[in-house]
Amino acid sequence: MAYLRPRLGLSRIFLPGVSAVRLFCSVGMDDMGLAMSRSPLERLDFDNVVLRKLPLDTSEEPGVRQVKGACFSLVKPQPLANPRFVAVSHEALALLGLNGEEVMNDPLGPEYLSGSKVMPGSEPAAHCYCGHQFGQFAGQLGDGAACYLGEVKVPPGHDPEQLRDNPSGRWEIQVKGAGLTPYSRQADGRKVLRSSIREFLCSEVMYFLGIPTTRAGSIVTSDSKVIRDVYYSGQPRHERCSVVLRIAPTFLSRFGSFEIFKQADEYTGRRGPSCGRDEIRGQMMDYVMLRTARLVAQWQCVGFCHGVLNTDNMSILGLTLDYGPYGFMDRFDPDFICNASDNSGRYSYQAQPAICRWNLVKLAEALAPELPPDRAEAAIDEYMALYNGFYLENMRKKLGLLKKAEPEDEILITELLQTMHNTGADFTNTFRGLSQISCPTEGEGEAEEDVIKKAADLLLEQCASLEELKAANKPTMDPRELAMLFSMAQSNPALFQMISDRATIARQLERLSKLKDLMETSQEELKTKHAEEWRRWITRYRKRLAQELDGQSDVQAVQEERVRVMDSTNPRVILRNYIAQTAIEAAENGDFSEVQRVLKVLEKPFSLQPGLELPAWAGKGESAEQGERDEGEEQQQEAASASTARDPVPYDSKPPAWAHEICVT
Repeated sequence: MAYLRPRLGLSRIFLPGVSAVRLFCSVGMDDMGLAMSRSPLERLDFDNVVLRKLPLDTSEEPGVRQVKGACFSLVKPQPLANPRFVAVSHEALALLGLNGEEVMNDPLGPEYLSGSKVMPGSEPAAHCYCGHQFGQFAGQLGDGAACYLGEVKVPPGHDPEQLRDNPSGRWEIQVKGAGLTPYSRQADGRKVLRSSIREFLCSEVMYFLGIPTTRAGSIVTSDSKVIRDVYYSGQPRHERCSVVLRIAPTFLSRFGSFEIFKQADEYTGRRGPSCGRDEIRGQMMDYVMLRTARLVAQWQCVGFCHGVLNTDNMSILGLTLDYGPYGFMDRFDPDFICNASDNSGRYSYQAQPAICRWNLVKLAEALAPELPPDRAEAAIDEYMALYNGFYLENMRKKLGLLKKAEPEDEILITELLQTMHNTGADFTNTFRGLSQISCPTEGEGEAEEDVIKKAADLLLEQCASLEELKAANKPTMDPRELAMLFSMAQSNPALFQMISDRATIARQLERLSKLKDLMETSQEELKTKHAEEWRRWITRYRKRLAQELDGQSDVQAVQEERVRVMDSTNPRVILRNYIAQTAIEAAENGDFSEVQRVLKVLEKPFSLQPGLELPAWAGKGESAEQGERDEGEEQQQEAASASTARDPVPYDSKPPAWAHEICVT
């Protein structure tokens, strides 16, 4: 294998000593003549610094292989049959100086943004990285489906605010789903429409929620097909190959990027492919930075669960990276698991802050010896304090506590979350409703009780019914397995300690206890109990709000500012699973309008948008367009038509009953 520096970019075509024949062969004659460009994508100004600065594997050896001593491998994206746009993000494409409408109408747009055709100046490559997956070092991973296209220089006149967190002046662009790379392992390097839609939409809503994230510029789908067993049921189906264009300051920021130098792991024996090549690590350390504590605090405050917080899915830039089995919480549950494959709950909602700290420890290990152990330990020891500070700051805004920071605020927040958990309250809508609870005023007197009752009635609308809580508290473990473990705990405690996960058993017992209580409760009794819990908390909350008014000369202005900040911090709409699923089903049926409509709604997540309260198909019967019924697509078409058979649900609604059947892995 040869590990050489990459070819020079096309902006330096006629250099002394460089063969014109070789250049024509490498880029093709139809990519020349930029002055007569047919496509706005051919005018992108590439400056692929990372391929010049870091070791590159230029081998064209086919197939999956270990790549030693290199951070990237040159690859050739695999063209799609009849690529076409599903949607584009105008805001994301503007980062590259592109007009979304022009790109959508560009005949070459779907080819370029799926990797089917290589843009002038682009140098497709795949990044080599390792990672700890579910707590175990997995060895070499790498871009198995993603493909680096290059780094686009920020166009003149760019919004300086967009560059605040990207001082390099370049945006790295990559396509996800463009085919095989040396790192594809047992996979085919392809992504399908449903996963591409989920990544595209969530990348953008996170940005509009103000949470650091990689961006998504477009989705392209095609007539190329792959076979996927969606539910691992033994009933695979054909699905359309689809590609997402991803944009970030750099994707060379995964914690796992530094783990390619790892010595042999003490548990698995695996080592990084570039073990011993410490000089490369020094180069990489100059290229990246760390912002983890702030990011995970922001996740927790919007109820976002990543789902697969392996080290290779975390960014040193503090960006949300890789949208696989993510989920925004509906009913508040600290044990919320959005990934159906996460049987142990390792990556549950409440575990995220601690897991991110664990990943930081692994990053510090990968940075040794350049990062001395004592310095690494001191930095990691500060992490939880930083996280708690960011979390409390965000939560105070969500509760409208803006003028003072009181010691009892943490208790108030904890009691709110406990009340939400006890009552099965919707996370997003409950926080959104808090701005409607008024501050106490002088002379309120006997009216206070009415105010509290009205506020409690408002929040009760977001609470779960008796049947919903019963379903939520059913043990997830097979009853026979649970009974066997209980029997073992009594008959052979030593063996029980060795093979059982006590935290999991404790959660199962807690569920059983709650379920038992619920079975002995009526809906009316439950509502009365929930109302009392909410009245107690609202009374404490209003007492705290009264402290905000102490010493304020313009009480009205303080109250107006509180509502403004709360309504710009607590979103009205987030990307719930049922919203994404409805868009996916329409798109799989050939109608892409719902993807575009959902994106438009999510671009203003804090605002009411008249005319965009419901899905476009509401009241219209079947989708406007029908996809062809190809062999093997019958199940897909049946699922796609199911969305129009359901009652339409507003985007800001609690999830409908059918949403509980959605399974994300």
